[in-house]
Amino acid sequence: MEPPLLRADAVTRRFGSVVALSGLSVELAPGSIGLVGPNGSGKTTLIRLLLGLLPPDAGALQVLGLDPQLDPLRVRELVGYMPEHDCLAPDMTGIGFVAHMGRVSGLPKEAAISRAHDVLEFVGLEEQRYRRIREYSVGMRQRVKLAQAIVHDPPLCFLDEPTSGLDPKGREEMLGLLRALSRVGGHSFVLSTHLLPDADGLCDQVLLLDGGQLLAAGPVRDLLSAHEGALVIRVKGDRDRFVASLSRRGLSAEVDGEDLRLTLPGGATGPVFEAAVESGVQVRYLGRSVATIEGLFLERVRAAGRWVGT
Repeated sequence: MEPPLLRADAVTRRFGSVVALSGLSVELAPGSIGLVGPNGSGKTTLIRLLLGLLPPDAGALQVLGLDPQLDPLRVRELVGYMPEHDCLAPDMTGIGFVAHMGRVSGLPKEAAISRAHDVLEFVGLEEQRYRRIREYSVGMRQRVKLAQAIVHDPPLCFLDEPTSGLDPKGREEMLGLLRALSRVGGHSFVLSTHLLPDADGLCDQVLLLDGGQLLAAGPVRDLLSAHEGALVIRVKGDRDRFVASLSRRGLSAEVDGEDLRLTLPGGATGPVFEAAVESGVQVRYLGRSVATIEGLFLERVRAAGRWVGT
């Protein structure tokens, strides 16, 4: 039986009095995985644990069936890593740096140079490969960081905030590169991001973290299926009275900011308008909700009692 891509068993990691991860247990199959949550949620700590760069205080981890604490060098041979922070050598050329990282990852010299040319073409830097990295824009630096992560053709890449610092055009271009990467057979990646929409439409699995706590994990389709088909309603008038009127009709509405979220048995909207007439409110908007990872995250935060918004 093939081992899972990633596995964590009751993993805890502390930094002094701060608990970065608390009792994390999760198992994920190969594919494109979104590791999502706000800044400080434990995403980068988890990546460093999986790479063997940090030891857990409790629990155990596996990457591609290997324990990163017992076999860290083998794990690092099999994975690519695009860190969030600037890891580049400014006085090197793009081709020189990526080829060097290929050598560090175990490629022979000629293979490293050949692969460096290939991946720099893939990320759109073939025309700038002989320029020094100090001359690169932020977007070019992010692209060369991606190139060095995939130069040795690893079966798994960890991508820590790959759209960080990019303008909207650069962000969409980076996400396009990741979509192309996800279509390459036999390759998986973990996309760590606090920008939850980045994972929508890109990742087939998701791991949601907040404050070091696991909120949800698994296939995106399964996690979002419960949200499909729900109605989003916005009314003008006494919303509480409208909710009470819905309740008398056996309908339970969930407050979601200015909106109400409601699932209708059979999909008939008649009871909604009946309740609106009875309660004297005006229905300003009624439409099907679009299930998203961001919506799932907010729901799980509320359910966990961690919501601090108004």
